[in-house]
Amino acid sequence: MSEVIQNGTLDRREVVARLLVGRKKLLIVGGIGSASFDVMAAGDHDNNYYLWGAMGSAAMIGLGLATARPDHSVLVLTGDGDMLMGFGALATIAIRNPANLTIAVLDNGYFGQTGWQESHTGRGLALEKVAKTCGFSWSGKIINLAGIDDLRQRLDSRCGVKFAVIKIAANTSPRVPPPRDGVYIKNRFRSALGLEPI
Repeated sequence: MSEVIQNGTLDRREVVARLLVGRKKLLIVGGIGSASFDVMAAGDHDNNYYLWGAMGSAAMIGLGLATARPDHSVLVLTGDGDMLMGFGALATIAIRNPANLTIAVLDNGYFGQTGWQESHTGRGLALEKVAKTCGFSWSGKIINLAGIDDLRQRLDSRCGVKFAVIKIAANTSPRVPPPRDGVYIKNRFRSALGLEPI
């Protein structure tokens, strides 16, 4: 590959906390592992839907949620490993093009939950280019905090589905696990949306 691989330097916890400032009614799907820990560390909220053991599902859950609730902005916050596992979802999401959906990938170039093996993005795969090729309305790579501020402004826009790769440093933050009770998380989330528990 001729492209120079750029390792991220952004601190994941700072990025997520900054992205979620003033979140209002924003619905968040936290991908498995560190992404959900980061969302929880930024502050637990009834509008957070944390995934446990659902590798590769975050983007499609976000698509379903954005389709069912066009009155809310939806943010899928996940890692590069999870997004790579659900790689094919990008084409379906682009075709459906829900204007209220944003997918943000915290990309450190490693599979951090399984032993720090180098991921495809660590070897040069640019997920933002894949999203653009699939037909996302907006896609970009974020390497500084000004980019996070720009992304935060885009969350409530209704200009089509959006995709961001956020280049974070490859390090480990203390785990801040969300509740592990899937029924509780589901029912709390439904309740926040004005739906009956099931």
